[in-house]
Amino acid sequence: MTVFNDLHQQLESMRPSLLRFAFLQLRQESAAEDAVQEALLAVLEKPDSFAGNSSLRTYVTGILKFKIIDHLRSLKKETQLNTNDDESDADLIDSLFQANGHTVNVPAAWGAPEQTLQQKDFFRVLEICLEHLPEKTARVFMMREWLELETEEICKELSLTTSNLWVVLYRARLRLRECLDLNWFGNK
Repeated sequence: MTVFNDLHQQLESMRPSLLRFAFLQLRQESAAEDAVQEALLAVLEKPDSFAGNSSLRTYVTGILKFKIIDHLRSLKKETQLNTNDDESDADLIDSLFQANGHTVNVPAAWGAPEQTLQQKDFFRVLEICLEHLPEKTARVFMMREWLELETEEICKELSLTTSNLWVVLYRARLRLRECLDLNWFGNK
């Protein structure tokens, strides 16, 4: 129980800086608060997921980055409908339709379900390939390509030189390419 209390205290002390970081990205207090709460909750729900390979702050910030990305992606899917003070909700809804009942804006195409399924399968295979990389190599690749961290930040976090980082990334890409050639593209 002491470990949980210690984790809780550490997370509570990080909260203000996490909120500032989230607010800089999202520009809304409520959205920033939600993202930080979700990140902290994710850590508290699965405290054993933190392996200690990085600092707790880096780990929580990484989770927060994904929560922020999720929020930004959800904004693209939603359309905000704003009413004027003198306009009712019914008027707002009516403004979405023409007199003949058709929508003013044609809905976007939903895409091809088969392609979506193939894409999900591809990312599943990619994830398996990443699991077969050496731990440090996979970590460097993920930091650079998925978290989109800058070279200097990765080098500082992992105590690498710039040239060493590029060698690790080159090797990661080669091994991923080989794995995908065997397990994905070879199946086509």
